[in-house]
Amino acid sequence: MAGKLKLTLLMSLVLLMGSLTSKPQEIIRLSKQEALKMATQYNTNILNSEIDLKIARKKIWETTASGLPQINAKGNYQHTFKVPTVSFGGGMELSTTNIPFDPNTNTGTISGVTLQSGESIYMNATPGAEIELGVPNYTTFDITVSQLIFSGSYIVGLQASKVYYNFSKHNAEKTKLDVIESVSNTYNVIQLAEESEKILTQNLENINKTLYEISEMNKQGFVEKTDVDQLELSANTVRNAINQVQSNIRITYRLLKIQLGINDSIEVKVIDPLESDISLNEAITGLVNEPFILEQNVDYKLIRISEKSAELQLDLARSSYLPTISAFYNHTEKVNKPAFDFTPKDILGISMNIPIFSSGQRSSVVSQRKMDLEKAVNTRKFVSGSLLMQATQYQDDLKVKLANYQNQLKNKQLSDEIYQRTLEKYKQGIASSMDLMNSQNQYLTNLTSYYQSIYDLQSSKAKLEKLFNINQNQ
Repeated sequence: MAGKLKLTLLMSLVLLMGSLTSKPQEIIRLSKQEALKMATQYNTNILNSEIDLKIARKKIWETTASGLPQINAKGNYQHTFKVPTVSFGGGMELSTTNIPFDPNTNTGTISGVTLQSGESIYMNATPGAEIELGVPNYTTFDITVSQLIFSGSYIVGLQASKVYYNFSKHNAEKTKLDVIESVSNTYNVIQLAEESEKILTQNLENINKTLYEISEMNKQGFVEKTDVDQLELSANTVRNAINQVQSNIRITYRLLKIQLGINDSIEVKVIDPLESDISLNEAITGLVNEPFILEQNVDYKLIRISEKSAELQLDLARSSYLPTISAFYNHTEKVNKPAFDFTPKDILGISMNIPIFSSGQRSSVVSQRKMDLEKAVNTRKFVSGSLLMQATQYQDDLKVKLANYQNQLKNKQLSDEIYQRTLEKYKQGIASSMDLMNSQNQYLTNLTSYYQSIYDLQSSKAKLEKLFNINQNQ
């Protein structure tokens, strides 16, 4: 709880730095565990992997919703410049007027008779009443409710969306392990560089002190000027080494801030000391004896998901042989509808699409998916064997790096003792300046090798922890 509170306060400081430019800049001091926890919360790659996981979760609902009831509304307005009409025929009437017969409209005099009085009576066909087949302006509103009843591709798609979510989940896990490994290595480099700077600085102080004494002896004529020059050369060599180390420290701190998601203008300081020989031995002894559980490895999880994806692709190809069944209901409302309207207001129906013959296309796709699945199974077996071999190799490599570290530790201690004895002999006039120069170069070389062995050991340890999926929950 205290560590979490401390991390929260540190990040609050990060966010407020922009508004506190007029105040003295404070330093964010981080232990290794705090740095790892900050990285898992604010590293850009991890943030993006978490967004991908949220997208995958939404994808599951997107696929699920496609098989749930769908409701759609549609509106339509139409203007007809000339409404068509239809006539259902007229009647007959007697008239004294003779009307010429029109065959186009079937109207006019059909027959006639003359009475004894001389008056003529005619039988005339009269036109029928015209009925408009529509209205000039009308609007329709449709509401359609549809429901998928059965679809093989929908069932497979629903399973595939869950597989995609698991892939995103394990990919986020892999990203987190990658970030933890890189931040651990960067933190270790800074620790080693700063420790190296301290030792080199102390070494330079000792050389400068000796240089002052030898310079005074040279003024008195007790030693040659060559001895003074040799010491000045040694001091310059150490000074150059310090400058290079300080430059490396600045660059590595910038890298650490990028990994932690911190602005470059904010100063960060690592506070954990280097692991002692005892703690390193204990941690590594536990790792080299740790059994490797294949199913916990994130790469194996991802390859299993790839195999499952190939299985679903085969199921999807096979589902193309199955029918698709769906139901629908449609309701229509019309504004200003015509007098004669035969369109039904409510329609309920079921549609079925049955695949019958595709000239072997579906069979060919199924065959391809079977071969893809066979490749996925082969890949999974290969990756499994490789990971098992890698676990053994990494554990053996860690043992070798531990033995090398222990040897380099002894070499550093011995070379330091040799240098100190040679320095005392030089002050007493027993050893030459060349002897002192050689012992100092030997000490610096062994010091570099010692720190390199620590870095190699810690990098090998971080690599093995990543393979074993250890220290993920920071």
